[in-house]
Amino acid sequence: MINSEITVAEHLLTRLKEIGVDHLFGVPGDFVLGFFNQVLKSDVKYVGTCNELNAAYAADGYARIRGIGAFSSTYGVGELSAINGVAGAFAERVPVIVITGSPATANFRTRPLLHHTLGDYQIPLRIYEKITAASTQLMSADTAPVEIDRVLSACLSHQQPVYISLPADVVMKKCHRPSTFLFPTPAPSDQDALGEAIKEAIGMLDTAQKPIVIAGVELIRFKLQQAFAGLLDKTGFPYVTMMLGKTVLSEHHPQFIGLFEGDRSRDYIRKRVESADCVLQLGAWMTDLNTGGFTTHLDASKTICANIHSVKIKHHNYENVSLHDFILGLTEKLSRREPETLEILCATHGCVHRHTEPYRPNAPIPLTIKRFFDRVSHFIEQDSIVIAETGVSLFSAAEMLMPDGVTFIGQTFYGSIGYTVGATLGASMAAQDRRTVLFVGDGSFQVTGQDLSTMIRNHLKPIIFLINNDGYTIERVICDRLYNDIQPWHYHKLVDVFGGGLGLEVRTEGELEDALGKAVTTDGLVFIEIHTERLDCPESLRSAGRSMAKANQLD
Repeated sequence: MINSEITVAEHLLTRLKEIGVDHLFGVPGDFVLGFFNQVLKSDVKYVGTCNELNAAYAADGYARIRGIGAFSSTYGVGELSAINGVAGAFAERVPVIVITGSPATANFRTRPLLHHTLGDYQIPLRIYEKITAASTQLMSADTAPVEIDRVLSACLSHQQPVYISLPADVVMKKCHRPSTFLFPTPAPSDQDALGEAIKEAIGMLDTAQKPIVIAGVELIRFKLQQAFAGLLDKTGFPYVTMMLGKTVLSEHHPQFIGLFEGDRSRDYIRKRVESADCVLQLGAWMTDLNTGGFTTHLDASKTICANIHSVKIKHHNYENVSLHDFILGLTEKLSRREPETLEILCATHGCVHRHTEPYRPNAPIPLTIKRFFDRVSHFIEQDSIVIAETGVSLFSAAEMLMPDGVTFIGQTFYGSIGYTVGATLGASMAAQDRRTVLFVGDGSFQVTGQDLSTMIRNHLKPIIFLINNDGYTIERVICDRLYNDIQPWHYHKLVDVFGGGLGLEVRTEGELEDALGKAVTTDGLVFIEIHTERLDCPESLRSAGRSMAKANQLD
């Protein structure tokens, strides 16, 4: 007979497993050890990271692949070290569960001066309330099951982080065995507002001669790719993505024409979008990096802006209209257009680095950023996970035409340098049957590089391209001063320091060919250090630097 009671820790771990969390990232500390002991007995695998910030980044990367991620650390020093990673997930709408092992409940009342505490025991909770969709302290076994289910539902509904504080004396207390988790259902649309929004949008789209669709990040976050693909199939409309929405669908879709980033776009893309007589924005965020420094030049009178819970058309705002319902409504009522009437050129015209064009190495020539990304555009395999760090890597990789099935990850909005090392750990753990490829700069890598060792320890097999251009190039293009200099490391030798993997160093096009040949035959982690000139970077990054220098009044 199954016992009707389980511990609070078992309840939480059961729920994590139910919603798709198979791995829990974390760093031990005395307040969380009781919970970790239960994790080790559960079906959720514990993955220790070198620091709490990388645990948060790993949970973020894991969630972008699996749909949900989680990490755990100790109270105060641990959870506050992780907070920047959680803030990034909050900003970019990534569902991450934060579980903090906290002091016993009696200590919250009496407030002794325990290690890791701040006098006021509620400070961490109040901080996390600002960057989570829901938060809770599990102060009793009676209320813990309801509270756990409440915050996990909020995490899935809002696609944002949530915070659970688990006191050490509550971990092993008994509660009722849970019934099956009830996954949250989307809030229904206001049917009147939905009908009016669809009617007004159809009026614009039906009369448009050159419509264009901008596919945004919310289509990815809220898993609306299938609905979006149905709209494209029904209408024949061409579409572009911004950096945040890259690889929302296969970049070989016949209606995909390329990457749109305002004035930083390739000429064909910029002209095609700006000349459109109707622009349908679906789930797009008009951030500075997404829009080329706010240079999209879209006519508001010709633009339909649909986001996850609202639609804006001209001067009309329709609230409580779900993006999913809006897309389905448009799909039902719009008619098919023939491609020749819509001016659709394939995506090779809209991406700088294209594996559809031949690449012939000139062996002794020093490697440049453009030639490197031209070459690796032929190297990336179908169904890979491609992760690009803020800076040269992100701006270059975003302009690659990705093979079928590729998932692209870049923290394009929040832009915390060092994010991708932890995210690569998380994504690699989430999909061990897919090859993860990371592009990261030397400056960013120095922030979080320790968890290369965690990848090695867990037998993960990413290919990591470290672009060594001698410092913070993304900052140099804004304002080049000595604070952008860093200590040079022999990066490719770190695999030996950390105990596994293949480390290689590349300076020429010929050496790159040799390294790529070894990478594809190596069954394990591969770390390739790429040397380029200090200020060698794509023009799109230089343009971003000029915009940021002007905005910050730098000379």
